Order: sequence, then C-alpha cells, then structure tokens
Amino acid sequence: MKLLSVNVGRPRPNPWKGLSATGIDKQPVDGPVRVTSPGPKGTGAVGLAGDRVYDVKNHGGSDQAVYAYAREDLDRWETELGRRLANGVFGENLTTVGLDVNGALIGERWRIGADVVLEVSCARIPCATFQGWLQREGWISRFTRAAVPGAYLRVIEPGDIRAGDPVEIVHRPDHDVTVDVVFRAMTLEPDLLPRLLVADALPEADRALARRRTVGR
Repeated sequence: MKLLSVNVGRPRPNPWKGLSATGIDKQPVDGPVRVTSPGPKGTGAVGLAGDRVYDVKNHGGSDQAVYAYAREDLDRWETELGRRLANGVFGENLTTVGLDVNGALIGERWRIGADVVLEVSCARIPCATFQGWLQREGWISRFTRAAVPGAYLRVIEPGDIRAGDPVEIVHRPDHDVTVDVVFRAMTLEPDLLPRLLVADALPEADRALARRRTVGR
C-alpha cells in the first residue's frame, strides 16, 4: 500500500456552479508536501499546502482535509469511459495503490510515510463541478450508481508526504460502517442511514441526518 502521487489543485474557471474558480484540477507534484489540519469549513482551506477549495459551503475544512482515490478504481473507469485518466483527475489529493479506499472504515487511521496520520471521515458526494470537469453528461448519476466514491480524511498528525510513501493502516474501529456504506446511505439507499450512528468519527452533519432518519422510523 503506497501513494502513487500527491496532487495539488490549480485554479480553473468554474462555469458549472457559477463560482469564480474551482480547485478540482489536481496535478501530481514532486517533492514533499506539508499536510496540516485546515480548521473549520468556510475558509477554503484544505489539508495540503498549496491547495484550496472555492465552494467553501460544501468543501474543505477539517472533515474534508484530504481526498483519496484508488488507482485501481481509476483504471476501471478508464476502461468504462474509454479514455485515459491521469492521477488527480477526479480531484483527489492522494492517488493510492494497494489500498481498499472504499472499503475503509469510518474512523480508520492511515500512517503515511514517517509522520502523517490521517483518519477516514466520510465519502465524496459528486457535484456539478465534477460532472462539468469530466465533460460527461449524466456523470453524477453514473458515478453514484457505481458507489466507488473515494474517501475524505481528516489530519490527526501533521507532517510531510510525497509520492512513493508507504501507507499503513494503524487503527480500525470496532464497527462495519465503510466509506461505500456511507455513500450508499447518503445517496440511493437512505434506509442505511440509521446504520451510520455507530461510526463516531463520521462528521456531525452526517450523523445528524442519520439520527433524524432513525427517529422517523
């Protein structure tokens, strides 16, 4: 399990949401990149130095500090879409290999390199920017049905990371709520929402939605 690339965004115009810019155009970078906790959502800050988001209402902040996607899943999408997908093209900060990103448990912790520890927090939900960036009509629906969303992570221990760093799973919580279960619950299978309540590391907004669903049953 290792990082194939560490990807940092370059600002691009965002006509798909009517915003001034988007940071979805992530490009692999050479050398070490500093990773720190960005603090609360709303400032545009994210975990990797030199990166940021522009849709500050829906992206960024400590619970979405770093986004990881598996190279194996990109390879499957390459076959399905019939086009090359470079590392970072899904807007991911970390392109991994050998790591079951979608099967990771909420609250699972990864040590990357010598210093950095990240904690799996939630699933990525697709948006209009993602669809427009890939120039695929109906992409949101297609991505949602596939249920391979990739994982957002929060920063537990800061430090530097770089391409080639090993990834080690150093903690797995005692529940069965994975990234793909959260994604399915938040999209096409809302009956799964009550199941999410055992995942203490899930962001509070997601837990509140699951609580409302449980009360309504």
